[in-house]
Order: sequence, then C-alpha cells, then structure tokens
Amino acid sequence: MKRTPVLVVGIHAGGVQMLPPTLRERIEAAQVLIGGKRHLAFFPAFTGETIVIAADADFAVARARQGWEAGERVAVLASGDPLWYGFAATLRKALPPEALEIHPAPASFQLAFAALAEPWHDAALLSAHGRPLAAMLPQALAAPKAAILTDPVQTPAVVARALIAAGMSADAPCAVCENLGADNQRVLRMTLAEAAQQEEFAALNVFVVWNPRPRRPRPPGLPDEAFITLAGQITKREIRLLSLAELALSADEVLWDIGAGSGAIAIEAAISQPTACVYAVERRPEFCACIRQNLARLDAPNVQVVEGSAPEACRDLPDPDAVFIGGSGGRLAELVGMAQERLRRGGRLVVNLVTLDSLETLRRLAPEAQVALAQIGRGKTIQSSLRLEALNPVFIFTWRKANGQ
Repeated sequence: MKRTPVLVVGIHAGGVQMLPPTLRERIEAAQVLIGGKRHLAFFPAFTGETIVIAADADFAVARARQGWEAGERVAVLASGDPLWYGFAATLRKALPPEALEIHPAPASFQLAFAALAEPWHDAALLSAHGRPLAAMLPQALAAPKAAILTDPVQTPAVVARALIAAGMSADAPCAVCENLGADNQRVLRMTLAEAAQQEEFAALNVFVVWNPRPRRPRPPGLPDEAFITLAGQITKREIRLLSLAELALSADEVLWDIGAGSGAIAIEAAISQPTACVYAVERRPEFCACIRQNLARLDAPNVQVVEGSAPEACRDLPDPDAVFIGGSGGRLAELVGMAQERLRRGGRLVVNLVTLDSLETLRRLAPEAQVALAQIGRGKTIQSSLRLEALNPVFIFTWRKANGQ
C-alpha cells in the first residue's frame, strides 16, 4: 500500500490567502484535517473529518499516524513554521521524516523582526508558551536581544515582571509585536517597566527585549568569605572547584544541588554558566535564608531555591544533567538511587563524603564510580615562616550515566 505523507502547512495570522492555490486545493481534498480551532476556521467548507488540536495533543498525533499508516490523505494546519515550537516537532516524535511533507510559513520571529526592521541573527529565540518561565529566564538574561513567544497566562506583562525580578534593567527597551502578518498588525515599543504595567495585549504576539547588560560567564573560585553561612558549613573553595570540574555543567543544562547549605556550589555553577538552570534543594529554613542572601549579593538569577527534603522536593523538577549531593540528611542511598534514575543520559553525579562508611555505601550502589580523596593544606604564616593548615579530607565520588542507561 502506498502511503501519502502527512501534509503539514504553516499559516500565519494573515490567513490562507498567502498559500499557493495548489496547496489550498490539497488541503481541501484531504480526508482528515487537523489543526487548532483558529486554523480550521479558514476552511469552513471542509467536508472530511476534522480534529482539533487540544492542550493534550496525543489524540491528534495518534490520528495523524493512523491516517498515514492507512494510506489516508491527512493535512495538518499549524502556525508559522510548524517545526519551530510547533506541532510538526511533536509529530516528528511519532512519525519518520518520510511520513511528513512540511510547508512552513514565515515564523512569527521572522515577522516580528521584519516589523521592527531589526537584524535577528544574534537574537535568542525563546518560548514562554506553555513552558515554565524558569527555563527561559537564564537565556533571556544572557542574550543581547531576545524574542519570546507568550501565551494567555504568561503574557508580556508577566514575562516583563519576571525579567525585572531576575535583575534585568527596568529601563531596558522592548516591543510587543501583535497579530503579525494580519491586517491589524501592531508594534508597541516601550520599556520593560512599562510593559510590566500594561495588561492589554493581543493574544497573538511576540515579545522582543533588548538587554543592555547581558550576563557573561564568570569562572568559579570565589573565596569562602564571599558566602554567608552558618557554623562554617560550606563546601570549601578548593573542594568546590574540584567538584564543579567533575559536574562539568554546560550551557542550558540543569543542575540539582541537594543539601545546598549556603548554596556555594549552586551559585558558582550558575555564575559560570548563566544559561543553565540550577536548583538549590535545602530542607533547613535557616540555610535557605542564607542561600537567598547569597543570591541577592552574588547575582545568580538562574538559581532557584527549593525548600524541602529530597527526594520528595525533587519530584517536580526537570530531569537533571548533573547532580551534586553535599548533604543527605541520613538518606544517602535513597538520594543516589533517585539521582541515578532521574539523570539524563551522559549525566554526572558528584557526592562529597567525609566518612568511610558513607563511601562504602556508595561503592555498593555504584562500584564503577570514580573516587578521589582530596587532602588540602592551606598556607598560614607564623611570623616570617609558612606552615600548612590541613582541611578535613573529603572523598569526591563521581558517577557518570552511560548513554544507554
């Protein structure tokens, strides 16, 4: 049986009049037409089966696959370029490339920058549409300009307030580009502070922000005295640097710092990778207060404090690329098991240990892990002489998740 590829057609707010007649004819001749309510309304005379793409797109994806496997003519209508934060990206997870024929319209980002007469090769292209703001903010803060898709909940005003709260200047210029490609297209230029106060924007918009002071990576290695802590409970600078090297956090990755204490590991990791998402998990309220004070002083807006006991506090966090465990609260084996399960392929688990009993527990769980003993002596002067003052020895336990695990 010959299978007809699923026809995926991008449409912008200007409607279907921009589509070639042959493409419109193929859509009208389909047996199954899938799309959002707005897109389906462009074809009121369609007589075949129609499927509305709802918030849960599983049914629409399954029907598209079923139609392709059965040799039916299936057409899908989507916004702009369907492969850019669009439904075609979802379809591609369920169908092979030969099962899709994609005809993109100009993406909303392209239309926004065209309306602004603004080059966009150096822009960060982001989405807050149905996605947590926490995943988008670090990238927006690190970019000289960013274009952000919004939704009815995370409006330009909500995004603007979040950017200001994360440290972006309230005077930063921005623009809301509404109904791009339609007859009622409108571009509103303002400051971030003005956008934060204005609630009335068209539902279809792209929010563009120019960041006057984008964040740049800074190497780790802050002195211990840079951090507010209690009773000197902090991962010492030398151990911190070794542990960060083993964590090997890259741009846009996710790090969990479990038992974060003063937040030194989380903050140094976040400063060195300003587009990473870092979660400092700490069960003790007094230490959470220390972390928040350190965040206010050391400017690491991509760290989120999660107050609660792990592993329960980690349940709703995004899967990590790296996990650091500095405090276990007596649940070491449980935490390591959770980390091994939740880490993405190629992920790194680093644990700092000070007792042989704890080390033996971990070696039983992960005998293939790498173990190093760090014995640090810091120089101290006595009159004109130098002596070495030993820090407590620390085992650095590193486990890497294989790609196939």
